[in-house]
Amino acid sequence: MQNLFNPTTSAVTQSSSAPAILNPEQDSSLQLALAAIRAAEERKAGDIALLRVTEVSLLADYFVIVTGYSKVQVRAIANSVADKLEEEMRRAPLHTEGMAEATWVLQDYGDVIVHTLMPNERDFYDLEAFWGHAERVNYEALLQR
Repeated sequence: MQNLFNPTTSAVTQSSSAPAILNPEQDSSLQLALAAIRAAEERKAGDIALLRVTEVSLLADYFVIVTGYSKVQVRAIANSVADKLEEEMRRAPLHTEGMAEATWVLQDYGDVIVHTLMPNERDFYDLEAFWGHAERVNYEALLQR
């Protein structure tokens, strides 16, 4: 097992297949996904998941999946993500859906897709199971760098 707290090492994904070595300094998509996670955490998002889908989908490189516990919180998380990625990464979403209903907001940045869902929608659509063949990334180790 690698020392995930040593900044000279890279984080390893949690997968049953051969794990990928992830290094945010060399992966701008991963940097974007981690910035989205930090923004979601600032708005107290729950049950955050980072999936590396680049090997299993043409849609994106990473999915960030988070839970908001009210429509107000879902909108606040989505706005926080948009603001932080604009400010820090100079990136705006190519497409955003669901802000009016605020039960599932999808923000498509091309290489990263951020899903902010209410608990019932997250349970119903179960994106982690649908994309179960994607690598689940230990984002917490990457954020501690």
